[in-house]
Amino acid sequence: MTITIPALIKRNMALFALSQSFTGAGMQFVYGLGPLMIVGVSGSADLAGLSVALIGLSRFLVSYPIGKITDNYGRKPGILLGLGLALFGTLIVGTAQDMRSLWLLIFGILTFGMGMNAAQQMRVGATDMVPARLRGQALGYIALGTFAGLILSPGVVALSEHLARTGGRDPLVLPWFMMPVLIVIGAGLVYFVRPDPKQIGMNLGAYYPGYVEPPHPEGKASDFSTMGLLRHIPTRLAIATNSAAQGNMSIVMVLTSLVLAHHGHSLTAIAWAHLFHSAGMFAFSIPIGKLADRVGRGRVMYPGLVLTIVGAALVALTSNYLAITFGTFLVGIGWAAANVAATALLADEVETGARGRAIGTNDSCAGGTSLVLSLITGPLISTLGLPAAGIFAALVAAVPLLMALSARMNGTAPIVQTRV
Repeated sequence: MTITIPALIKRNMALFALSQSFTGAGMQFVYGLGPLMIVGVSGSADLAGLSVALIGLSRFLVSYPIGKITDNYGRKPGILLGLGLALFGTLIVGTAQDMRSLWLLIFGILTFGMGMNAAQQMRVGATDMVPARLRGQALGYIALGTFAGLILSPGVVALSEHLARTGGRDPLVLPWFMMPVLIVIGAGLVYFVRPDPKQIGMNLGAYYPGYVEPPHPEGKASDFSTMGLLRHIPTRLAIATNSAAQGNMSIVMVLTSLVLAHHGHSLTAIAWAHLFHSAGMFAFSIPIGKLADRVGRGRVMYPGLVLTIVGAALVALTSNYLAITFGTFLVGIGWAAANVAATALLADEVETGARGRAIGTNDSCAGGTSLVLSLITGPLISTLGLPAAGIFAALVAAVPLLMALSARMNGTAPIVQTRV
């Protein structure tokens, strides 16, 4: 049966995607400028990975609490709270860089990261507004907004560099003082989303005549518990898959730059490789989401993990620039497949009133995994070398595949989920 998406839902989805395109630019500042800022302020190259680790920590700390807030009070209040926190964080980061204060910079990045990760409840709002068979596609539209932010961020940095040269300012400071303008625009777009996506999700039949929401294995929102989510095999596998893909990618993001530099490639060449990685993460999110809706979550989730394994091996075990770049691209697209399909599966398994906490749990687990693995990547490389780190990244991604195979062999769950 063909489902027609109402104009109101299309409007709300477009507002969320546009908001993400403005606010998402700031996360690229953390990944692109953060290491330079940390090293410049601290004077220690050993702390270069700290900014990425802080983003993982912020996701771990905020994702479940903000999910509980949005389950209780609606998606918009939680998203706007997150954007307000992110705005405050950008001002702290810019001030800290200007003052050359490491501890203030750490606090600012952590605050900004918590705000931006709280605003990821837009993904929950997207799944609220559509029936189960369209949720992967809806998540794809939100991710595409993030890709637009990737394109916007270099322009902001270029403008900052120009103003810094003419005004004698630190070029690493100005982007953070420009970011509040983008966040305010993004928050304004979210404000015009009406009614609240949670309200839509609890009354889907009113927006899609004849649609009946299928029963949710996890029961009513009042019965929700994190332990229940982890005991339920499909949701446990989804969380494990997303966390493993995030952990694999955290290692490979660090590894790509180091491997390319080790083989004598320029900074420009390294930047292009990272651009291909980001394109893999976000540029194909809509077709990936549609595929997850058409063939089933598991049939996209698990092949995504396989792609991250192949990509990690190419990055770590080859020396050719094109092979390494293709490897980091595969890791990006594999992460996208695992993330979109796992998030859609979680949205399918719990009802609207518990969805914020369920996806928040998923994001917290992924953040914790990213934090731990990004911190141990440096010592692992220095002890065992670059190839060992790549092999470790591949092993991390293999864990959920083994979990799914074990569940299949025990007869407790299918290795793939059927179509919704």
